[in-house]
Amino acid sequence: MLLYSYQELLLIAAAAILIDWIVGDPKWPTHPVIWMGRFISAMERLLDRERYQDKPVAGRLRGALLALTTISLSFGSMWVIVWAADWLHPWAGYGVSAWFVSTTIAVKGLKQAAMQVYRPLIRGDMAEARKYAGYIVGRDTTQLGEGETSRAAVETVAENTVDAFVAPVFFALLGGAPLAIAYRATNTLDSMVGYRNEKYRYFGWFSARTDDVLNWIPARLCGVLLALAALLLPGMKSGKAVHAMFRFAGGHPSPNSGIPESAVAGAVGIQLGGTNTYGGITSNRAVMGWATRSIKPKDILSTVSLLYMVSALVWIGVIVLWLCLV
Repeated sequence: MLLYSYQELLLIAAAAILIDWIVGDPKWPTHPVIWMGRFISAMERLLDRERYQDKPVAGRLRGALLALTTISLSFGSMWVIVWAADWLHPWAGYGVSAWFVSTTIAVKGLKQAAMQVYRPLIRGDMAEARKYAGYIVGRDTTQLGEGETSRAAVETVAENTVDAFVAPVFFALLGGAPLAIAYRATNTLDSMVGYRNEKYRYFGWFSARTDDVLNWIPARLCGVLLALAALLLPGMKSGKAVHAMFRFAGGHPSPNSGIPESAVAGAVGIQLGGTNTYGGITSNRAVMGWATRSIKPKDILSTVSLLYMVSALVWIGVIVLWLCLV
């Protein structure tokens, strides 16, 4: 049940984007993702994941129970919080909603994470650049050179343009803070247990598939937005972004991540994907885009510019829609 009209949801989303641009993603104990992570870890122990990790049916059932419980509790708790704030005063409800939606968005946080890799790269401090790259990717980074470290940062920003911006805003527009928080719970589940390894092959299956389903539409919207953003930014190639999505996105192991990665690769004029190492095991992934030149640290800045232009386009679109409905 929606607590607000669509006009109100548009203003809440616009305010949330502004809050994220200004405040970013503070690591406070009250941040919803921190509590989600604690709950997921506790439930994983309670459901005795290790005992069932080699049992397909039991492992998947317990993983589904974890996901459904986490998502339902996140949605329900947020609905009650917003309802209580709105009961106190409508503006309290708007403020609480905008704040919690902003915690599901991470445009400024993504930029900060990328810059922590970029700054040591341009100083030539590869040890520091590799360290910070290791914070944002799952691959081994200790032996990466400048180009591969830059690629790690570019791919992270590109992929998370969906997870950390387009998708949460999409769900906020559909159902306000409760639905945006439910999406963030799904995304957190995927990041914690949605791995295709021996440990989480069965237990994380439901979480990973749910995340894929919820991101299907936002990922494709993000591809369109990235192409538009490239059209508006100097030096970017919008046509190549579109061409790359149609040609390369299907080769990515994720049904969604290949879209923003290939769009960014085409727009910037580089090639993403290729060989990564995970826990000492080499993994060869499909490439995205054309290798017209080697990847440079400046490509991190280009990808961040695309991210901000996408967020600006969405913010303007939300405001225009609101004005049309007034």
